[in-house]
Amino acid sequence: MNAGAARARWMALALLLASCATHSTGPVADKVQVAPTLTLVMPHPGDLGRSFEVSQLVTAHYGDQAYVFEGHLSAKPDRFLMIGLDTTGRRALTITWTDSGIVYEAAPWVPARLRPENILADMVLLYFPDRVVGKALAASGGTVTTSPSQRVIKADGKEAITADYQPTVSGDPWSGRQHYRNLAWGYELDIQTAEPSP
Repeated sequence: MNAGAARARWMALALLLASCATHSTGPVADKVQVAPTLTLVMPHPGDLGRSFEVSQLVTAHYGDQAYVFEGHLSAKPDRFLMIGLDTTGRRALTITWTDSGIVYEAAPWVPARLRPENILADMVLLYFPDRVVGKALAASGGTVTTSPSQRVIKADGKEAITADYQPTVSGDPWSGRQHYRNLAWGYELDIQTAEPSP
């Protein structure tokens, strides 16, 4: 199973149960496969270029299934933190990303094949600055086209990933609603983000 399908399956399974956490620590992969012919060279957490705290309500769609979870994100120049909760408020996973690597904590029912760097790659593609995303995709021939309300990522001249933004704060993709589609691997994320705090 490819990484995109594995990530989508996790979303379909990860919110059903919760238990004690397991831990893994290690470097972030230098390159992450985000579509069959598209590789993202991972930037540094500080390349986001800002600090904030946000809460998100995420609805993941895979095939005819939809699952809801809550995310809490914290960004600082030296660290990116993501906490995922199930629908009852129990912690499903925590990802702490720094230049030295990641610490990943997940409930044992979260499939081992789920790679935290793929979750981080989706965050990069959704929210990091255009120049950072363009540089991260350039080695595999990926291109980025943006407008105030959309980001389109192409591989081999075809749309592979799109992100649509309905911000409540003008020009800030971290506010309002976002719709993320990985056309290559067939999953979508509908995200409602609270306005970020500085």
